[in-house]
Amino acid sequence: MQPWRTSSMGHLGGLFLLLAPLTWCHIWGAAGHSLPACREQLEFRCSDGSCIPTLSVCNGHRDCEDGSDEHRCGHLWCKKDEFACHSRRCISLHLRCNGVDDCGDESDEASCLNCTTAGSFSCGPSDSCLPRNKLCDGRADCKDGRDESQELCGLSQPHPQTSPTCTASEFQCGDGQCIRHTWRCDHCPDCSDGSDEDNCDQDECKFNNGGCSHVCLDQPMGFLCDCPDNMRLVGDSQCEEIDTCLESDVCDQLCVHINGSLTCDCHEDYQMNSATGECKAKGDEAQLVFTSSKGIQLKSMTGTEYRETAPHIPGPGPVAAFASNRSLYWARQGRGSVYRVSMDGKPQDSVLLLKVQDSVSGLAVDWIHHLLYWTSLESGSVNVGLLDGSAQRQLITGLDKPSAVAVDPLQGFLFWAQCGNSPKIESASLDGWDRRALVTSSIRHPVALSLDMPRQLLYWVDRGMRSISRVNLDGRHRKTVIESNGYLDRPFGLAVFEGFVYWSEEVTRSICRANKHNGGDFQVLLSNVTSPGGVVIIQPVLQPKGPSVCGHTRTVCQHECVVNLLSKSPEFSCTPPEKEQKKSQEIPAISRRVPAPSVSDPAFAGIISVIMFLSVLVVGMALWWWREEFSTSRSLTEQSFSLKESQDPLIIQEPHVGPNICLVKETLLKLDLDGE
Repeated sequence: MQPWRTSSMGHLGGLFLLLAPLTWCHIWGAAGHSLPACREQLEFRCSDGSCIPTLSVCNGHRDCEDGSDEHRCGHLWCKKDEFACHSRRCISLHLRCNGVDDCGDESDEASCLNCTTAGSFSCGPSDSCLPRNKLCDGRADCKDGRDESQELCGLSQPHPQTSPTCTASEFQCGDGQCIRHTWRCDHCPDCSDGSDEDNCDQDECKFNNGGCSHVCLDQPMGFLCDCPDNMRLVGDSQCEEIDTCLESDVCDQLCVHINGSLTCDCHEDYQMNSATGECKAKGDEAQLVFTSSKGIQLKSMTGTEYRETAPHIPGPGPVAAFASNRSLYWARQGRGSVYRVSMDGKPQDSVLLLKVQDSVSGLAVDWIHHLLYWTSLESGSVNVGLLDGSAQRQLITGLDKPSAVAVDPLQGFLFWAQCGNSPKIESASLDGWDRRALVTSSIRHPVALSLDMPRQLLYWVDRGMRSISRVNLDGRHRKTVIESNGYLDRPFGLAVFEGFVYWSEEVTRSICRANKHNGGDFQVLLSNVTSPGGVVIIQPVLQPKGPSVCGHTRTVCQHECVVNLLSKSPEFSCTPPEKEQKKSQEIPAISRRVPAPSVSDPAFAGIISVIMFLSVLVVGMALWWWREEFSTSRSLTEQSFSLKESQDPLIIQEPHVGPNICLVKETLLKLDLDGE
């Protein structure tokens, strides 16, 4: 055979070996992707070739993956796990027949069983009605399991695989699940494996006192926890001392219990109404402030004034107030910007105070130390910054979806709520020390906190429980004040003032209030509020002056407490008297030093880097130009720029930065002052 033929045959053989697998893959792929035949008149072929029952076409739900079964139907289509309202809205199937008009036209409640009993829950159109205590108890009572759904219960359902360790007041099932110890041997299996009803003839009190804090009483089947005469049982197993004043809960503020009778009184900034016994604030009329899709809105308590304060920054979100200078601090829900708004200035006077990396879920003002606290969902942190925006830092980290924050600077307490896998409410000192849990049980989705300063009580609104509750600052004497009344299905903001608790509600689009003791005297203050958000009451008595507890050392300063956010951890220290006399009256009693870029704001470091680069570039060009055009005697000093001088052209060239310009300029000026 000739060499050229051998070479040609080799090339052809190689080409065949290359094309054969490709051809085979193409044939095999075509065969593997051949479309099945749909049964005529019984099935509908989707655009992607799959078949679905003909009855599923135009039923308001997407049964085809591409939704082609709902095209050309002339109506709204929803996902498989959604219900199509007549109002052309899609809602979760679990919201149907829950007794709430989620569609807006009541179509989701049509043809449902009428669960008229107070506190009952409907399992659906053809299922039963459940008492409320059956909801989110870890056991599905509805046929479709909607009473244990994530939409209803959030993420607080028990997860045996991830929670193998139970508390002293809990019983650990054979599969690792934790249940209340008092549920053991009650003739009703609560563990999925029924292990809580095994070996019920033993004396449970011999093992860890049955989980009881004080007295354990063994029964023929199971056991009971009991308390001494001066105490009451809390949560089936724990005893706490009885506070007669909080137990009766009739005094707005001060309460004295003498010889079996109660005497109520008011703090000096309040006066008692002789007819009703209520404590009314002295001085200016209180104002209710709330956020909405129209911006920040203000309403006087008597209804004589109603206006929009900042319509140019619309959107619901948390809001806090500094009463002494009538400033509001607002953050849009899901955003990382905090604005300062003057209640008395023009709407355009609002400024961007802080730019943070994560969204802000809660805000609180420390009016004594001039600090702003906020929670961030994504970073799982509680953060602190100066009220002028010149410094900020993370204070507490590692939290699971922190959703709200509150502060009592006079007592030195910081409070925050988490709504993640293990929802809870915790407290710490203002510098983040002495952390402790206040509320860990019967809590699902706390979304807002508010302090009743005169009574030293902490209130919270729980979206999962649809209730408003309170405890004292030690986490004791818990009481549910208001339970779901049709206006607590999706609460957002919360505030306490005088004898009432105020809140915003998204479903009914309203601002409501009720008696802070028992939920009575319910009233809808405003309706048809589009996307209501945070709520705050403005009145000077809510932020009283006085000596503060300075940091975790709990020292009461004779003069002022100075805060330094630049150290490794925030430092609170009392100002010596001699230093106090030398201080200028214009400088507040908080550290105004600007933190290092690595501590406070990565964007600040970037701006400094750009300024330095441009300065070097200008100097280099000046040197080259000087050498080319001028004599060597010309001074280079005339062509160089200092850091302070180069900042103005940089800021002018970047107008899109917005309010941050003022912050950068102020920061650079303070760096120079500190250096001097």
